[in-house]
Amino acid sequence: MSETVEALAPREEEHDPQFEPVIKLTEQVETKTHEEDEEVLFKMRAKLFRFATESSEWKERGTGDVRLLSHRETKKVRLVMRRDKTLKVCANHAISYDMRLQPNIGSDRSWVWKVAADYSESPPTSETLAIRFANADNASQFKEQFEKAQRTNAGLTSAEAPAAPVPETPVAPSEEKPAEAPTEKKAEETKEETPAAVTEKVAPAESKEEAKEE
Repeated sequence: MSETVEALAPREEEHDPQFEPVIKLTEQVETKTHEEDEEVLFKMRAKLFRFATESSEWKERGTGDVRLLSHRETKKVRLVMRRDKTLKVCANHAISYDMRLQPNIGSDRSWVWKVAADYSESPPTSETLAIRFANADNASQFKEQFEKAQRTNAGLTSAEAPAAPVPETPVAPSEEKPAEAPTEKKAEETKEETPAAVTEKVAPAESKEEAKEE
C-alpha cells in the first residue's frame, strides 16, 4: 500500500515551471562614458583620498585604476579615476601646470596635490587629494607621467593663447579748412593777378646794378 502512495505522490524534481518575460528587450542601450574620444596614456591601480576641511581629516574616496587620458583632437590630458566594481568616478580634473605633487609625510609611495575644480561631483569642487600606490616605483612612474602631462597641456595653452590685441588707430577727424583759408586763397589770387607788380619790385634792383656798372 505504501508503495502505491509513493508512486502517486508528486515529485518535486519534475516540477519545472517556465515564465515568459513580460517585456522583451530587443535593443541594447549603449552607455557613454565620455571617454570614447580619448586615449589612455597611463593606467595604474591606486587608492585615492580627499581632505575633508570640515572635520580636518582624510577620507577615502575609492580604490581603482587611475588613468591619464589624452583627447585625440585637442591633445589635452586629464586625470580620471573610477572605483572598482561600481565604476563611479572619484576623480576627474584637468592637469594644469601650477599643480605640484608633494610627497606625503612618512611615505614614499603616495602624493598630495590641490585641485581647483574636480568634476567627479556636481557642481565641481576645490579639493586636496592624496593618492597611494602599492610601492615607491609605481608612485615614481605616476609622478613622471603626471608632470609630462603638465608640460603637454602648458604647450597647448600657450599655442592657443590669442595674440595681444593691436590698438585701434583712431580715425582722423575730417580736415576742415581754417577760417583763414579764404584769405590765403584771396592772397594767391591777388598774387596771380598782379605779376607785373612783382616784376617791378625786382626790376629796380637790377636797374641800380646796371647803373653802377655804367
